[in-house]
Amino acid sequence: MSAAPEIYQLKVRLLGISPMIWRRVLVPTSTTVRELHGILQVAMGWEGIHLFVFDIHAVRYGSFELIAANPDVSLYQFGFRENERFSYVYDMGDHWEYEIRLEAINPPPKKTYPICTGGSGACPPEDCGGPHGYQERRDEADGYDAWRDMGVMSDFLEDIVAANAPERKVSDFLNDDVEEAMERIKARQPFLEDKFSRGDVNKRFRSGDHRDLMRQQMW
Repeated sequence: MSAAPEIYQLKVRLLGISPMIWRRVLVPTSTTVRELHGILQVAMGWEGIHLFVFDIHAVRYGSFELIAANPDVSLYQFGFRENERFSYVYDMGDHWEYEIRLEAINPPPKKTYPICTGGSGACPPEDCGGPHGYQERRDEADGYDAWRDMGVMSDFLEDIVAANAPERKVSDFLNDDVEEAMERIKARQPFLEDKFSRGDVNKRFRSGDHRDLMRQQMW
């Protein structure tokens, strides 16, 4: 009977963004590079719709379109040591680059893996222009235009109160300016979120979402 695989404790850090966005995940050493891609997609909150590549020991593993080596190789075969680092890039256009550090190699307790044990920061939205585009739109989301739209919504609510007409529907007070402001506010919302839910990530792990996302999703 073969021994159970050991557990890698990985800290994954998204580069080029401040404050830092990071996750800590525990994965068996038997996990393949392709499976790790799916795990990171779930841990970060991506949708798996773009190409990916890992750079491990000066060899690229990932999507075949990138002329990379086959990612169906287990992490154990690399003989990683504690504090060793390697990189992961998702979406060659936006170029989301991660540093992955092996924090610890642990004995295999009786748990189901993968597991997320920590993290900070919400995942940037897909296709938002990479780190620079994300930070630019995040700053704009709390800028002058955002406050102007909030002013439009405040006037809208005041009009409803002033009308003192409970028989009328809210939609009766809508106009083009209000509807456009509502659309802009909705579009900014993903850039204002900064919370990360470890519970939500682990729920998705238990549902097996990482196994679906380890292969590129098509819209």
